[in-house]
Amino acid sequence: MSHSIGASGSALAVANPWAVVPSLGNLDAYISAVNRMPMLTPEEEQEFARKLKDSNDLEAAGKLVLSHLRLVVSVSRKYMGYGLPHGDLIQEGNIGLMKAVKRFDPDQGVRLVSYALHWIRAEIHEYILKNWRMVKVATTKAQRKLFFNLRSMKQGFKDDEGSETHRETLTDAQIEHMASTLNVKREEVIEMETRMSGGDVLLDPAPSDDGEQAFGPIAYLADANHEPTAMMESHQRDVLATDGIAAALEELDPRSRRIVEERWLKVNDDGSGGLTLHDLAAEYGVSAERIRQIEVAAMKKMKKALAAYA
Repeated sequence: MSHSIGASGSALAVANPWAVVPSLGNLDAYISAVNRMPMLTPEEEQEFARKLKDSNDLEAAGKLVLSHLRLVVSVSRKYMGYGLPHGDLIQEGNIGLMKAVKRFDPDQGVRLVSYALHWIRAEIHEYILKNWRMVKVATTKAQRKLFFNLRSMKQGFKDDEGSETHRETLTDAQIEHMASTLNVKREEVIEMETRMSGGDVLLDPAPSDDGEQAFGPIAYLADANHEPTAMMESHQRDVLATDGIAAALEELDPRSRRIVEERWLKVNDDGSGGLTLHDLAAEYGVSAERIRQIEVAAMKKMKKALAAYA
């Protein structure tokens, strides 16, 4: 399946942002080029998105597309285990990126990277659904020849009673006979037999009668652990857990800070926590309830500080 994106009829393709990057025919050069493309700041992204939305500025659209081509490359790598060319996966993802840019609303308060992921994945999923089974059965001319010869020979085997049968599995003797007759390795016969007997798998099942969406392999086609948004979210959590908490603690008075640290942040060598409410109450000469009130107020102040830090 091949597309000429630059020749597409969409408004975004007329801008032809691919003119400044190599053809996908030279995949290594293409990936190297898009990884060198400068990233847009949030302000630049808002500016270009606004120009596209308000005045259909194709140059702004091209800049939005170019700055996110590396995202498509990153997402497409998660789908390379299905026998489909990486260049085709990138090309389909680029179509999804263009659709995302065209529909992106700068007033929604989200970054384009988050919005575009849905469209990129959707186009790649559609491509896999249309092509995966066909490619997995036979990918080369030799495999296609073996596939049809194997089918013919299997149908010709006779069981002990002399009637033709289409066996579920081949015996070792039959595998050896096929490999010798077809002049191929027995491992190749076993591999093709496995493919033939595997049957079709519905990657994207339709909803069940009760309206529930069935769970199918499409749900786990990609590894989400290294997707750009997941990595960004993980990084943000790490920053909040270190620099963010340190900054929030600075907003507290010394007593409130010590109470929070003892109650929530301190871990002793034996795995136990810090002081209890009663320990702190005895130290400061107040009731345990008063310590709890100070703790609640301090946590609210820290939460507000963390929100501002994020």
